[in-house]
Amino acid sequence: MSIKKIAEQVGVSCSTVSRVLNNPNYRCSSEEIREKIWEAAMEHNYTPNEAARSLKLGLKNQDGNTFYISVLMTRTDANHVDPFFSELLRVIESEIHRNICILSKIWYEPVFSDDKRCQTLDIEKKIEEMCKDTKEKNDGLIIIGKCNIEALKILNKKYKSVVSVNRNSTNYQVDEVLCDGRKVAAMAVEYLVQLGHTQIGYVGACHNESRYRGFLDVVEKYNLKIDPAWVLETNQTEVEGFEAMKKFLGKKGAPTGIYCANDITAIGMLKCLQQYKNRYYHPSIIASDDIEEAQNTKPMLTTVGLPKEEMGKFALYLLVDRLKGGHKVITRLELEGKLMIRNSCSNYESN
Repeated sequence: MSIKKIAEQVGVSCSTVSRVLNNPNYRCSSEEIREKIWEAAMEHNYTPNEAARSLKLGLKNQDGNTFYISVLMTRTDANHVDPFFSELLRVIESEIHRNICILSKIWYEPVFSDDKRCQTLDIEKKIEEMCKDTKEKNDGLIIIGKCNIEALKILNKKYKSVVSVNRNSTNYQVDEVLCDGRKVAAMAVEYLVQLGHTQIGYVGACHNESRYRGFLDVVEKYNLKIDPAWVLETNQTEVEGFEAMKKFLGKKGAPTGIYCANDITAIGMLKCLQQYKNRYYHPSIIASDDIEEAQNTKPMLTTVGLPKEEMGKFALYLLVDRLKGGHKVITRLELEGKLMIRNSCSNYESN
């Protein structure tokens, strides 16, 4: 299928299709149109014309292989979108296209990130049902987000190459590109300590979660006293961030600094503070991810940025290299986060 036919099917221009397929940072007129373009491309196994791409990009020594790649999203579903993973998916979609591969399927299965739910789930049956439409198109799989270990083992047997892109390590079960959530969280909480905060809260997932362990590492390092009421285990959504802040607003002795496990939760908390203005309570809020919206909040969100572009590019590199018979051993590429200092945190004396 050509770009022209995709454009006709979706009802957009050829240039719009080309930009969506090639540029993860392209701001389409709507997310719905972007999704329709990728759905059409997957439906018809679209791949760039190899000869034309080779001439344009200066590619040489092409081996003629075209690989079918699927993507499993384990932290989001149709109703609860995490912008960090959506932004990372855009990078990976474009990298699949750039590497002259075919994106065959995208699954949204948050059950695989929940170890408690997986204990009562027939994981093998679930995976069989999920993969029934791609049995002949299962060269490689990219897992975006945390994945239950038993599910990971089964998926690893189904595909020639599996790569995890994550903040929680798979402990060398499969190839992975990691931005260690434990180190990311520790960087964020350390910054709050540097600002003079000793009463620090945590909002996000706790069970088997590297970011929660990173929070605890800094608490232990500085011998901070933490009230259990300052730790709120939530799903990582804007709505639950909003509700978490309402709980803090209703407490006496609430934390002066709060680390949120992801940006979208922190954005919900900031919106709550805007709606329920409290002249006496202005906690410093820091998170991790650095999604696009983090720079549009009031105040702008201080966060630890994760290198999404590099994470997506290295994921495709590892996947394709193994498919081509390159590396044999399980490989981990670990990337560092970067502290993005903005306006949502201040010195303790200023609160």
